[in-house]
Amino acid sequence: MTAPRRMGNENSETRHRLLDITQRLMLKEGYAAVGVRRVAREAGVAPALVLYYFRTLDDLFLAVLRRLADQEYEAQDRALDPSQPLRSLWELSSRPGAALITEFTALSNHRKAIRAELAAHSDRYRRAQIELVTRRFAEAGTGFPDVPPAAMVVFTTAVARIIGLEEQMGLTTGHEEARELVQRLLHLTEQPTEPGTGD
Repeated sequence: MTAPRRMGNENSETRHRLLDITQRLMLKEGYAAVGVRRVAREAGVAPALVLYYFRTLDDLFLAVLRRLADQEYEAQDRALDPSQPLRSLWELSSRPGAALITEFTALSNHRKAIRAELAAHSDRYRRAQIELVTRRFAEAGTGFPDVPPAAMVVFTTAVARIIGLEEQMGLTTGHEEARELVQRLLHLTEQPTEPGTGD
């Protein structure tokens, strides 16, 4: 029986550099440009060193995705205003910089491990968002009485992301009107509802 292959230290500067290079290549040229040899060449190391830190190319992609997910989760924690959670969620979801997530989404169509990891992290974010919005609506007596907070979270983030994706392609038709509608809805969710009126 052979011993498990030794792996590089997760906190090493070399490992972080390999992750940075992979992320840069994904953003600049797309995930298809990333390969063990290409990352090694960009880092000025032998391909065997990349495989010392990451057993497979999928492991390299997963490490980049996990690092990104941790950064995004921390950003969400900092950005979500408990007094206006849905509005701050809209603003967070509307910010530019979703290109790397777009690359991982495209990659997930071809790699099951990436798809599972991306879905798990996305579910983690969404559950935290729903929990915050639900709690805030209950405390403040706001929201729409007949619309579950989960539906509002999905609607808000989905519209923001679709607008972002379309604008990356150069499509802007209807975006101004959609943004105005979302702002009106956000305003309505921030108004206290009177018990028993359904308003």
